[in-house]
Amino acid sequence: MTAPEITGAGTAGAAPEHLRGRGAWFKRLPVVHQLRQSVGLQRGMLVAGLVLTVAFVVLAAGARWIAPYGWAQLRGPDGMFGAQQPPSADHWFGTTVGGYDVLSRVVWGAQTALFVVVVAVLSSIVVGVVLGLLSGYFGGWVDRLLVLVADAVYAFPSLLLAILLAIVISGGQSSMWGGIFAAALSITVVFVPQYFRVVRAEVVRVKGEAFVDSARVLGTGHWRIMTRHVLRNSIRTLPLIVTLNASEAILTLAGLGFLGFGIEPTAAAEWGYDLQRAVADVTSGIWWTALFPGLAIVVAAMGMTLVGESLNDLADPRLRSRSRSKQVSGKVAATSVVADDQQKGDVA
Repeated sequence: MTAPEITGAGTAGAAPEHLRGRGAWFKRLPVVHQLRQSVGLQRGMLVAGLVLTVAFVVLAAGARWIAPYGWAQLRGPDGMFGAQQPPSADHWFGTTVGGYDVLSRVVWGAQTALFVVVVAVLSSIVVGVVLGLLSGYFGGWVDRLLVLVADAVYAFPSLLLAILLAIVISGGQSSMWGGIFAAALSITVVFVPQYFRVVRAEVVRVKGEAFVDSARVLGTGHWRIMTRHVLRNSIRTLPLIVTLNASEAILTLAGLGFLGFGIEPTAAAEWGYDLQRAVADVTSGIWWTALFPGLAIVVAAMGMTLVGESLNDLADPRLRSRSRSKQVSGKVAATSVVADDQQKGDVA
């Protein structure tokens, strides 16, 4: 076989150079990149978590079209729903002690939970990242003060702090957006120290790198160094914290509602409140009013937790090396060619 033939055979299936970049941006997306890296159990956990999370988001976004009734609707075309009706063709999940349709409350409750998660996580990221960046970059007495406050807040019981802040922020209001923002902001205060500590630690590490010193020598201003050099290299672990905090936000919201500090049923649907109202029904054999809100809390929190734990595992460089070694060994095995006659000769 001549050299041109070997070269042609080796590159026959290769894509042209100008086409190799197409679709590369899609493969570099955060979740897609981790999904391609994952193997075995980690891939199964990540896929299961993504399926549950996407189902939760779709349910929340399409609540207006998915829910058969409103969250506070008590009457249908045929009259009043009736209290504590068992699951039937008219009410697939039955009705609550207040006469609300359980299925509609569960679907609309997903939308309320999604609103709280988005507001809480976004506000926590903005405040925590800004404070962590300033504290880690400039240091001094401001850094020591912020670290002291963050440690004090982080050491305080999160649910108790959320209850206290929910009472202070809501001020007795029971409107939908008032309750959502009260719950979200109370959760935000709990989450800010986590982002602050992570970002500050990364900023302290990155600002001592050679490329940051080079930027200072070239006369680059502090604002440009912080935003273009330090910040971009200090927030790589935030997606892991976001997924875990999203599940914690759902559980904290459910805890507030279960303890009576959540949103009123006429203002919005909330899983924790519905679960608290259904506690007395369980002893009477009425299981459907507690089963479906509780199951919704577990499934939504578990989906985001699986995504977060999978991303956390994939951040381990040892797992990446095992995945890469497995891929390389598979490619080597696929390209190794041994003639049948030689194999027969070796066996003989």
